Amino acid sequence: MRTTLFSLLLLLVIFSCSTKQDSKDLPRIAIAGLAIESSTFSPAKSDVEAFRTREGSNIFSYYPFLDSASENRGRAEWFPTLRGHAIPGGIVTREAYEELVGKTLEMLQENLPYDGLFFDIHGAMSVEGLDDPEGDFIIRVREVVGPETLISTSMDLHGNVSWRLAENTDLITCYRMAPHEDALESKQRAVENLLERLESGKGKPAYKAWIPVPILLPGEKTSTRIDPGKSLYAKVDPLTKKEGVIDAAIWIGYAWADEPRNHAVVMVTGDDEQAVTESAEELAQSFWDVRNEFEFVAPVATLEESLDMAIASDKKPFMISDMGDNPTAGGAGDVTWTLTEILKRPEFQAENGPTLIYASIPGPEFVEKAIAAGVGGQVEGTAGAAVDDRFAPPILLKGTVQAIEEGDGAAEVEVVVKVGSVHVIVTKKRKPYHRESDFTNLGLNPRDADIVVVKIGYLVPELYDMRADWIMALTPGGVDQDLERLGYKRIKRPMFPLDKDMEDPDLSAQMVPAADELE
Repeated sequence: MRTTLFSLLLLLVIFSCSTKQDSKDLPRIAIAGLAIESSTFSPAKSDVEAFRTREGSNIFSYYPFLDSASENRGRAEWFPTLRGHAIPGGIVTREAYEELVGKTLEMLQENLPYDGLFFDIHGAMSVEGLDDPEGDFIIRVREVVGPETLISTSMDLHGNVSWRLAENTDLITCYRMAPHEDALESKQRAVENLLERLESGKGKPAYKAWIPVPILLPGEKTSTRIDPGKSLYAKVDPLTKKEGVIDAAIWIGYAWADEPRNHAVVMVTGDDEQAVTESAEELAQSFWDVRNEFEFVAPVATLEESLDMAIASDKKPFMISDMGDNPTAGGAGDVTWTLTEILKRPEFQAENGPTLIYASIPGPEFVEKAIAAGVGGQVEGTAGAAVDDRFAPPILLKGTVQAIEEGDGAAEVEVVVKVGSVHVIVTKKRKPYHRESDFTNLGLNPRDADIVVVKIGYLVPELYDMRADWIMALTPGGVDQDLERLGYKRIKRPMFPLDKDMEDPDLSAQMVPAADELE
């Protein structure tokens, strides 16, 4: 009996020690990142309040592949710090940047050392007085965590990869779809690449190939819904299956910031120099070869032409993208030019004219007046152009309050005012309208409307599926699609398509040193 008890106790001790050892051996991984697209051609500025931040364990709610029930959650000890995300907008104030980065670094200090770090960024953040903020951010992270920590970076394909960002990250990937239906899938890939390299003991990849491609195009011309973007990005995944390759990625870059790093990039990481080099050069050459084939993902026209087509159409809803002030690309969101032109049209001045929904224009003072008038009441006031008044002044709206919705996380308060046959959505704070519920929550049925005008470029999936017909209007704003009209001064030249007749560039792979090899 004593022998049996002793054997059981011995087994319990061995199991306990084994469990503790397994836990002790789990890699220690931190999480950090800031994400925003910032147009330097917009007068808007993004302060710290523009960022929705998650800190500590709250970060896990953003990543379903790291929730408490996921396999990945149990593969490491996780130390989430700060992850901030903002609706695209104007340049970030230096004060806001320093506050967010400073807090991140302080939180990273608390749980040193780390085996790995998941660096979740967009890649198109612009900051006052600072070129290449993401490059600056990762260098400051490195100063805290050290050169040995394995950093895996996840990015938007509209981000920019500078040489110093490439140097200081070890693993790097980006989305392969535009619209970004694979955003979470890409972030998961970045995390699982990191976990695999730590668990296997392989650590940092032996090779990182970086190729700048002198192309700068807007997302509205490079959607992966159609060729050549569709076929180009289809080449990426097969290359990641090659022996000796970890990941491959193509960045389109961000067209609405005037900085030297703004251009396309290809990167491939792996342990076989030849496979990494050849894969990177194949993707870069493939991109360059189709440069003249990129066209807008939908028909484009002037606003006047777009409205003429929409009014004449028997398809509804006929959607019009108000592209120049698209807040999902960095526009201020309060340019009134398009709405001014719509309300000038005689077709919309009678209540029984074509039904048009306009989403949206910020106007906090107008919102207060609408709340005071109440649903069904008459309201008169101005909205918009508080930030970007270069193309039209604040617009006078006079009509009937149809809806008031409070508590929205982005807009805070939304009101609908009917002016003639136009249903104008006015918000306390700017808000992109992406979902059918954004409209139905306000008592609007976009599927029954004759025309829906949305401040957006290419339609996101839910709007795309809703449209009966669609055109993108070439309207003015901080994300003007007429790149030549923007007036670049600092990007590297020559650059396609600004320099259409430029000579073929050198697309040889440049091998990037690892962070622990930097002098």
